Amino acid sequence: MLVIPGASALSPFRQQALEQRLRAQWPDIAVLRSGFVHLVDGEPLPEAQSSRLHGLLAQAATDDFCSLESLDNGRWLFVLPRPGTISPWSSKATDIAHGCGFAGVRRIERICAYELEGVEPGSAAWQAVALTLHDRMVESTTDSLGGLQGLFSQLAPAESLFVDVLGEGREALEKANQTLGLALAEDEVDYLCESFGGLGRNPRDVELMMFAQANSEHCRHKIFNASWTIDGDEQAKSLFAMIRNTHAHAPDGVLSAYSDNAAVVAGHEASRFTPAGDTREYSAQSQPVHLLMKVETHNHPTAIAPFPGAGTGVGGEIRDEGAVGRGSKPKAGLTGFSVSNLRIPNLPEPWEKDNGKPSRIASALDIMLEAPIGGAAFNNEFGRPNICGYFRSYEQRIAGAPDGLSLRGYHKPIMIAGGFGNIAPEHVEKPEFAPGAALLVLGGPAMLIGLGGGAASSMASADGQESLDFASVQRQNPEMERRCQEVIDRCWQLADKNPIAFIHDVGAGGLSNALPELVKDGGCGGLFSLRDVPCDDPGMSPLEIWCNESQERYVLAVATDDLPQFMAICERERCPVAVVGEAIADKQLTVSDVHFDDKPVDMPMSVLFGKPPKMHREDHRRAAPAIPLSSAPSVDEALHRVLGLPAVASKRFLITIGDRTVTGLVARDQMVGPWQVPVADCAVCLVSYDSDQGEAMAMGERTPTALLSSAASARMAVTEAITNICAAPVARMSDIRLSANWMCAADTPGEGAALFDAVHAIGEELCPALGIAIPVGKDSMSMQTRWAQNGSTETVTAPMSLVVSAFAPVGDTAKTLTPMLKTEPELVLMLVDLGRSKDRLGASALAQVYGELGTEPADLDSPADLLALFDLLFWGKERGDVIAYHDRSDGGLIVSLVEMAFAGRCGLELELPEGRDALSMLFNEEPGVLLQLPKSQLADWSAQAERLGIGQCLQVLGHARADEQVRVWSGSELLIDTMRGALEERWSQCSHALQRLRDNPDCADEEFARISAVDPGLSTHVGFDIHEDIVGSMINIGARPRVAVLREQGVNGQVEMAAAFDRAGFTAVDVTMSDLVAGDAHLAEFHGLVACGGFSFGDVLGAGEGWAKSILFNSHLRDSFSEFFAQPESFTLGVCNGCQMLSVLRELIPGSEHWPWFRRNRSEQFEARLSMVEVADSPSVFLSGMAGSRLPIAVAHGEGRAVFADPAAQERCEAAQLVGLRYIENSGEIAHRYPANPNGSPNGITGVCSENGRVTIMMPHPERVIRRRQFSWAPDDMANDSPWLRLFQNARKHIG
Repeated sequence: MLVIPGASALSPFRQQALEQRLRAQWPDIAVLRSGFVHLVDGEPLPEAQSSRLHGLLAQAATDDFCSLESLDNGRWLFVLPRPGTISPWSSKATDIAHGCGFAGVRRIERICAYELEGVEPGSAAWQAVALTLHDRMVESTTDSLGGLQGLFSQLAPAESLFVDVLGEGREALEKANQTLGLALAEDEVDYLCESFGGLGRNPRDVELMMFAQANSEHCRHKIFNASWTIDGDEQAKSLFAMIRNTHAHAPDGVLSAYSDNAAVVAGHEASRFTPAGDTREYSAQSQPVHLLMKVETHNHPTAIAPFPGAGTGVGGEIRDEGAVGRGSKPKAGLTGFSVSNLRIPNLPEPWEKDNGKPSRIASALDIMLEAPIGGAAFNNEFGRPNICGYFRSYEQRIAGAPDGLSLRGYHKPIMIAGGFGNIAPEHVEKPEFAPGAALLVLGGPAMLIGLGGGAASSMASADGQESLDFASVQRQNPEMERRCQEVIDRCWQLADKNPIAFIHDVGAGGLSNALPELVKDGGCGGLFSLRDVPCDDPGMSPLEIWCNESQERYVLAVATDDLPQFMAICERERCPVAVVGEAIADKQLTVSDVHFDDKPVDMPMSVLFGKPPKMHREDHRRAAPAIPLSSAPSVDEALHRVLGLPAVASKRFLITIGDRTVTGLVARDQMVGPWQVPVADCAVCLVSYDSDQGEAMAMGERTPTALLSSAASARMAVTEAITNICAAPVARMSDIRLSANWMCAADTPGEGAALFDAVHAIGEELCPALGIAIPVGKDSMSMQTRWAQNGSTETVTAPMSLVVSAFAPVGDTAKTLTPMLKTEPELVLMLVDLGRSKDRLGASALAQVYGELGTEPADLDSPADLLALFDLLFWGKERGDVIAYHDRSDGGLIVSLVEMAFAGRCGLELELPEGRDALSMLFNEEPGVLLQLPKSQLADWSAQAERLGIGQCLQVLGHARADEQVRVWSGSELLIDTMRGALEERWSQCSHALQRLRDNPDCADEEFARISAVDPGLSTHVGFDIHEDIVGSMINIGARPRVAVLREQGVNGQVEMAAAFDRAGFTAVDVTMSDLVAGDAHLAEFHGLVACGGFSFGDVLGAGEGWAKSILFNSHLRDSFSEFFAQPESFTLGVCNGCQMLSVLRELIPGSEHWPWFRRNRSEQFEARLSMVEVADSPSVFLSGMAGSRLPIAVAHGEGRAVFADPAAQERCEAAQLVGLRYIENSGEIAHRYPANPNGSPNGITGVCSENGRVTIMMPHPERVIRRRQFSWAPDDMANDSPWLRLFQNARKHIG
């Protein structure tokens, strides 16, 4: 084993924060140093090779944090991957090493080393510190270099075990049920005893685990398929039957429901921009582009290990989308979280009490600091924009509630991951395949992680053993999943020649669930070879190989005639794949093991799938613990409290960590207006690069309401999702389809009845009345946490929780409404109150912040009112009357109004109607919407509302003020008199506090300070004639120069880059690094080269460095790139990851010796922003004639801080006018403060060029904002083609 010290692991502020956290428990502890250490397993390397390997692993512009000798002479704690696992970092670093010619390297691993003082190695305190410094889910520790040797040790394969059912009978199965964590029901134990008795043999442990996963509540949804007796009355329908009833009432346009990984509905006719299978040239082909939708939960894993739990939740949902039909394309994501009280240090809130928690689960605070990063990291690296979501915290002792239900909250959190994608018409169906088809596993290797996840997630927390909790969570490798998706994309792009006959994602239960389902759904049986399954731990038993839930895998059936083509696609995309079996006509499932010469699985498929998951449930309704509200605060005091409630407060800390512009198809994200305030009601994507039409999604949930009425809670969730998505140009109510995610502690008395009532309320009543289908959903029926505390058992039970996600194809995306107010004097604010002045406050945010529940909750009393509202809005939007739009939701009317003021950075002048209680009117959360309209149109609106039957619901409230003063009157009484900035600061406190804990606190403070500062907002100043057509004549003669759109594994921004060059008159060609290595493509064939954004090799070895070194360490590639850069007529563009990569290739690029490298952002967080930049005067071919332009541009990176070799290098770079782009403040000066300078680059530098101008590199993404519709904000007078298109047209002009 070769040990190579690397760079420091923690920045000074992070190391200080860690030391402070440790000293809270161990006052004398000190963290002297922390850093990375590389461990290399392989054949002994000659000295020259060893030196080259050191160079490969060294990151440019960084120093090793310590010497090898010092690692043997200190008090070191080493944190390394858990035995039997390989970190995602290792997988990608080893790939890089092999690509650079280090064939003798078997594995490279990176560990973290901490030098500690003040605790004795081996002591109890030392062990406790070790527990604090590592994640038991995926890591282990040792305190000596010798202890690292075991990382690469390989054990002999373990055998499968028999369970002696024939000898010991039922008792043997009951014991296995406990030790293996199978979560088998009593009748399932009986069934297995009978089945294996009939087969005349004992089952093996792997067969029992396979059965448990395939038949778990998680996979078979037994509660939703059960029959019910409520209050002694037999119910006619199951829960699932009531959900299906919505589809029966609204089947039009639903192409697939309840039968695949996601639902599919009819979409728009549009062009799909893809590379051709033979020439690899990008072009647009018109076809129906159908819309698929899916929303999942990953609650249990997120409670145990928030970062990987949420990350693998996102990854699993993305795989669900990609495996729809015969292959499809995930497009945009949503994320949601419900947790218990945060109890943020230094931000105590009076309603947050410490009710304790079990040690095995993370706190709500830790979940919200880590889980959103895990989810965002996966979306970012995969390349899917996350543009929608919600966040709620709720934990409350309920007076008058029965034992076991008095403490309500989300100790077991809700982690929602969902989204939508697109699929071609010919791929929607999954037809059966013929015997003889090859059965494949696509993606990553098997590892000893994620065992029994399906069963574990089906149990209430505390029912199982803690060790089983920790065995059930996985690790994430989004870059591998990206490679899998590239393979799927190449296949569906072949249209009717798609080689995929059938595809299924690998999730709960691993291959033991996915492969049997694959052959069952394909109408076949299967013969499998266990040792053909790719596996990174040779010591794993058959149970562990067959049942582990290692992520980023799919199983497929491919006809033998199509197999060579499919394998070639995988090779080009460097995606691991293995043929592991063959489909057979007999309905038999056989898994052979050549190592032990036996068959660990050999059973009729009827045994595995023959037990119908049918159960009968009985429950009784419980009276709601309704107690009238007793608090009577002033409006000012109430508003202060409510604005601090996380469900109400700013979600900025959840949003800027996620790339919201990748794909270049996002038309509306969460951020609104020139000041980028996170208040958007819905998310919208363009259906294609040349279309104005789009697809929208929105969310709705009102879970505390279920404590008073589960039916009202369900109705309000659906209503909120609809009023949110109505901000988009939805043509018909029936165009909206819903996903319903149900969470409940179903085994707790009264909770099953509450669930039944909620499903009935929307499945049998509301949705059929609205004409809306619910074609997809998910359930999690174990939302309870129990633990021992102070000698008794404490229980936290979540409210019956329904989270609704709405999806719809929409018209012109430019007509999407936002909450941003304008201050023209002729505009007024109007409320459409579907609560019809009932002003019910039960279970509201107001009640929560005073520790109460109340009696009557808000509710949708009349579906007809909601239909009328939709029709009124459609009428008004078609007229162009609506200036601003916002729904009324958490916090009530006053919160919605001030959020609109935040977006417009203005004030409010409001007057409440006479006779209404101010507190009730301002804080009730009845369904409704707020509109800003021209005063001159009010009479028309009133008349139209009367015709629709909701004339009494309209109420004019006042108008916006330009001076930012917020005043609310009730008659002559001034209830609120404050400034917009003061309210927005309170609204932002929660986000700011979490950001300070998670990121660089100095950056968090700088952003917070901007809320009340003078700020003109984003703007545009174009320094050239945007109407001049500089390429039209060239395009008209049909000359389209070829540009290589280059990507390495992990790059995810190639399609929008190709679309930008295509729009400017080029022929864009998809070129992979494997094409160049294999000689299937040559740079000399192209006029231009563009290196795209993403996460090449997952950014291991530094962002872009692995990609660059795969060129520098390969003599053929090195020469090829050198020759291309030397061509006098060539041009090269590097954006984001491509920028980072090209900065490391400076030794090959003439005139780039003074360029910077790009390192971790100053905030130490991924930054996704719409940032202002100024184009500087430089020789850049791409920026020619654009100098002086000041424009917003998409930014999305984690390592964008320019770092020069020394101050003199920066001075020479600037003196030579090689700086092409700088971040600027909204007021125009160079940006030094966060977030106007999102990464801390000196003098705002974010783009540079070579001395001859033919090579330009930049961190921002001009390719994602070449059309007005791609901006989250753009001025009203911007043309359809944005000023950034000129950058690409300049390249076309350069070629001539």
